[in-house]
Amino acid sequence: MNDSIQSKPSATYVATPACGADRDLPLGAHLVTPRFGYAHHGIYVGNGKVVHYAGLSRALLLRGPVEEVSLAEFADGRAVSIKSRPLPRFAPAEIVARAKSRLGENRYRLTTNNCEHFSEWCLSGESRSEQVERVIGAVRDALTSAARRARSLLAAGLQAA
Repeated sequence: MNDSIQSKPSATYVATPACGADRDLPLGAHLVTPRFGYAHHGIYVGNGKVVHYAGLSRALLLRGPVEEVSLAEFADGRAVSIKSRPLPRFAPAEIVARAKSRLGENRYRLTTNNCEHFSEWCLSGESRSEQVERVIGAVRDALTSAARRARSLLAAGLQAA
């Protein structure tokens, strides 16, 4: 097992856990596995285990805590990849310690404290979610566009009157 995390230019496909992919996972790696409509995130902590915010990963209406599970349970039959990123702020052992320090936490919030926020915090100390930021940006753009269109229609209506 490699105990370092390296900057990778793009997401690295790991394969499905059934292939024994955990042998090659670096300690503290930010793992990502696809779900319906989103990507699920976790931190590889060694020995075939992943710490993740269970959140809505099992049931849409039941929130789950930060927990340590097997790589196979984390993947839930799907492929797993390592999220590409610049070098993390913390060393692999500290990333693992940060992830484990939140075991049992049960304050999941889809937009402010989800599995991606958790994983990013473990690696960088900054709680953020690119998925949430993309959705908020798309909603903001749609609202801006609708407001421009409404102003244009209103202005055209006033000129016609």
